[in-house]
Amino acid sequence: MSSPKQDAAAVPDLEILSTTLRPGGYVQDDGPEQNVIASYASFRQAPLEFLKEVSLHVSGTGWRSYDDIIGQPVYYRGFSENMIAAVMSRPMLQARVRELAAKRLQVEENDGLLGVGILKEKRKAERKEELEQNLKKVAADTTGNMICKMESKRFIRGAYYFATQLLTRAYHQGIHVSSEEVIRLRDVAAKAAIDKHSIIFLPCHRSHVDYVSLQVICYRLGISLPTVIAGDNLALPGLKQFLQSAGAMWIRRSFAGDALYTTIVQSYMDTLLQMGMNVEAFIEGGRSRTGKLLSPKFGILSFIMDAVISGRCDDAIICPVSTQYDKVIETEGYVSELLGQPKPKENLLDFLSSSSVLSLKLGRVDVRFHTPWSLKSFIAEQQARMNILPQQVGLSTSKNTENKARLLRTMGYRVLSDINSVSVVMPTALVGCVLLTLRGRGVGMSELVRRVDWLCDRVRGNGGRVAHFNNIPTSDVVQRAIEVLGPGLVNTVDGLLEPTYYAVDRFQLSFYRNQIVHLFISESVLSLSLYTTVKRGGGPHDQSMSYAALYKQAEFLSQLFRGEFIFPTEGLRVNLLKTLHGLEADSVVTVSRDLDGTPTTVELSDTERQRGREDFDFYCFLIWPFCEASWLGAVSLLALTPPKDIKDTSLQLSQVQDMAQLFGKTLYHQGDLSYFEAVNKETLKNAYQRFEEEGIILVSRSRDSKVPATIKLSPQWTPSRNELGAIKAEGRLWDFTENIALSRREGKNRRDGATVSTRVLALADKAGHELYMNASIDAIGSVSKDVESPSKRRRKEIQSKARL
Repeated sequence: MSSPKQDAAAVPDLEILSTTLRPGGYVQDDGPEQNVIASYASFRQAPLEFLKEVSLHVSGTGWRSYDDIIGQPVYYRGFSENMIAAVMSRPMLQARVRELAAKRLQVEENDGLLGVGILKEKRKAERKEELEQNLKKVAADTTGNMICKMESKRFIRGAYYFATQLLTRAYHQGIHVSSEEVIRLRDVAAKAAIDKHSIIFLPCHRSHVDYVSLQVICYRLGISLPTVIAGDNLALPGLKQFLQSAGAMWIRRSFAGDALYTTIVQSYMDTLLQMGMNVEAFIEGGRSRTGKLLSPKFGILSFIMDAVISGRCDDAIICPVSTQYDKVIETEGYVSELLGQPKPKENLLDFLSSSSVLSLKLGRVDVRFHTPWSLKSFIAEQQARMNILPQQVGLSTSKNTENKARLLRTMGYRVLSDINSVSVVMPTALVGCVLLTLRGRGVGMSELVRRVDWLCDRVRGNGGRVAHFNNIPTSDVVQRAIEVLGPGLVNTVDGLLEPTYYAVDRFQLSFYRNQIVHLFISESVLSLSLYTTVKRGGGPHDQSMSYAALYKQAEFLSQLFRGEFIFPTEGLRVNLLKTLHGLEADSVVTVSRDLDGTPTTVELSDTERQRGREDFDFYCFLIWPFCEASWLGAVSLLALTPPKDIKDTSLQLSQVQDMAQLFGKTLYHQGDLSYFEAVNKETLKNAYQRFEEEGIILVSRSRDSKVPATIKLSPQWTPSRNELGAIKAEGRLWDFTENIALSRREGKNRRDGATVSTRVLALADKAGHELYMNASIDAIGSVSKDVESPSKRRRKEIQSKARL
């Protein structure tokens, strides 16, 4: 295989970038550093240089012209009109218009609104034409409001300059990419342009900056800008037209049941894919508030896959993208949302004008591109595995709907896995992770540097990537990371023998730790399983665990965390043996085996005990907060135990989850919950989703979004009450909760025991009493609203007749 330097020489266009792209497959911290964008001159400091740069962008000198791009043409006069005409001419959309018009016409005919006799047929034909024209107008207006409007090349030149000004002010170290990945991406883009295939960029989503960074990279590299699929909650006055002209298309957050709108979206996606236009969609849907990848959302993927499966589009090229930040601007707001505060209305003007964006030095952004792959080939491969004929998937049967759902799920999790595989661990994530996985209150600089070096080696050993240090000493990298995180997250205690650093805001700092967890999820699950015996204390023999018991607990935890993390695909047995072998090689555990080589017992090694269990504790500390959140979610379900005098046991899901958060905060401040971050809303929602899949809870959802979802315990999981009406500490739900508790962290501030069980049960009963009391009050209020006076009912009847 040729080296990156040889590849770069073979692609002279890269010289236009006037940047030095660094190799992507490095294992050592050496080689040239790479930045896609450079800082611009300041008007106050260098006015002549500033004016020169502005004139270069306005005139479109060199690469700034954005003329000779790789891909389909964009930014020309008439782009929007051509796109609307192409969407409106789609046979699918025209058929939907005729179908909806015919249904409405049938309703009017049944109601006798079309008259009778000879005039009826004439009126019917006229009304049909009128309905179709009205629907076409609605469709055209909707399409015009939805599509991106790449009309002016002068606009995009100015927008690029404006965006890079903002980025370089906020992220003063720029946007970094891998030369190897960029060269490969340009090659793929060139072939896709010839084949008229779209590149579907599927990035992870951590910040509003994500919208800008990929557009800036594509512009800088001379690749046709993708159409960015964005929620219409961002279509704010004053910014809507600007973002549309920069490549954004607006889509409703929800449009289930709206047949016309759904068809318009599908028609627009078909048009983009047939024309070979690039597309950008966030695989997670919304921004991750926790720092780790969210479960995939399948809405847009479904439209794209349907276009390829049906044959309306030949193929599309999938390109998973990872975007990592030294510091994410919005993390402080994320913490507020996760703690239950209402999400503020989106306001990009406040975001762009905030002091944190324009003045703080937030480090750098690292963007990585996975090797692109063919969606058509992926579908064919999966169909072969499922023994499905290609033409069968498009048929409207329940079996094929299930097969398509499996295809989407497999595709979504493959994209997430690809993103994880190319993600770069930033210095801030390294520092945050070390600070949150230590037993002490703080750590000295020398020990912090040692642990960061250790963590870098472990990340690379597990196939991860570490941000390039460019031969800078680790101590300097750590110091810079602490400066970027700021005193609000990490502070220092002065006046000691050496500077000692400690986590100030552990909740917010967990955002950065969570970016690493996926690399060690197997080691962490195994360590938490072994911890069930280690926590008992005693000598090494007392802490030995049979392999069968270890496997059983690891299986339970893997199922518990299935919605939180992406596990290796080899299966639990293979993965557990592989992980055991790795920990044994690292002298973390000692494994006893029988004559056949099958593990029989597992215990901590003498070496690990001598070094203070630091590696074993690290793996436990990584996912203890998630274990704690799952335990909290399970314990909160005890509050759903219906009182003896209550027949209707359904409660509003949102109210139950809010009460679970309040329950968790109470437990934390009373010392029965070890991690405050366990009360975060997203992790609790994931836990409830998992409990629903297990059949522990029954959730009823209405098609009407205005009707709240309700929740109740499954009869088989509902605890019983004693003669005094108190919840009994027994039954399937209690046993399930206790099984989670086996792996919970114990320390000097908390011990599991009968006292804790009694206190937690009493608190859960109190929370449940409030839930059922509030539900009763809501029910009475609902009934009173439904009971109307006779005069009020008569007024409504008169008004209805008048409208008819």
